[in-house]
Amino acid sequence: MKVAVGLSGGVDSSVAALLLKRAGHEVVGVTMRLWQEGRYVGGVHDACVGPGEVEDIAVAAAFAERIGIPYRVFDCANAYEKEILAYFRNTYLDGKTPNPCVFCNAKMKFGLLPDLAAAQGLEFDRFATGHYARVEERNGRFALLRARDTRKDQSYFLYRLSQKQLARQIFPLGELTKDEVRQIAAEAGLAAADKPDSQDFYSGDRNELLGALPREGNFVSTDGRVLGRHRGFWNFTIGQRKGLGIAAREPLYVIRLDACRNEVVIGTKDELVCTEFRVADMQWSTLSPLDECEQPIPCRVKIRSTGEPRGPATFEIASSGEVVCRMPSGLTGVTPGQSAVFYEADGDAVLCGGIIA
Repeated sequence: MKVAVGLSGGVDSSVAALLLKRAGHEVVGVTMRLWQEGRYVGGVHDACVGPGEVEDIAVAAAFAERIGIPYRVFDCANAYEKEILAYFRNTYLDGKTPNPCVFCNAKMKFGLLPDLAAAQGLEFDRFATGHYARVEERNGRFALLRARDTRKDQSYFLYRLSQKQLARQIFPLGELTKDEVRQIAAEAGLAAADKPDSQDFYSGDRNELLGALPREGNFVSTDGRVLGRHRGFWNFTIGQRKGLGIAAREPLYVIRLDACRNEVVIGTKDELVCTEFRVADMQWSTLSPLDECEQPIPCRVKIRSTGEPRGPATFEIASSGEVVCRMPSGLTGVTPGQSAVFYEADGDAVLCGGIIA
């Protein structure tokens, strides 16, 4: 089988390609070029986008040459600027908190990259990456599942993959632990064996991407009292505790952002707890909205990438196509703009997911 593997220069994608090559597949490595030299300053720490991309591409090219597979780099920088960075900027300035990695995966890494490779004459049957997740066919649909190594599971970042994308996808690391992957890399003498994982999508200051000038605004309590001043609501996110600079008898957290008034609403930890919230812009995986199922649907839910899915919870599909999630025990820090991903109540499959409204 011919397989195109998305190579990043890191240990995970390298081991994914190596395992596929050892299994006898015809493998080709492909990489997105995203960094526009001179467009942004960037930073020094490891990230998906930044000046360090040049070094990552060189490492990926050397790895491909070493194991004897073709390697191609595709310039996706303009599309990334229009699709991901513009989304990041607009969402923040709308008073919400974006999930750039979620949309980058669906639109770029698993969308534009393989599509562009195919359009430019690269022949392959399946597409593979070094993500920690699994895919299996269930009742005529392709289900996205959590990885065996739940500490490294990346299904939260992949829930927006379409049925077409899941159908052509291979996750060679889905049944492996991170320690096993590093051991394979070390035994093979790969340069990326000890390379740290990327920690963020951008290596520089996010304000550089936003391009927003400082603007004085108020910190206000949940009952409307002015508690202090800040220099722009976009510098804060719901649940944030540090950096508020306001003295109080108990810790204060960001509860809500008001973009129109340039206000940051702050309150106590108890005021962060939410038992019901709406989710829009749904993407369906194991479950289809056309499935006949009894509502409310039992589930577990994740509202951030870290940690385990939380439950017991339920959701109902509204006539608008939105989902209403209820969790009687409450969730802390439900954040508009972030993703809510719904998992089986007693399994590993992603049922669906969307953007918290």
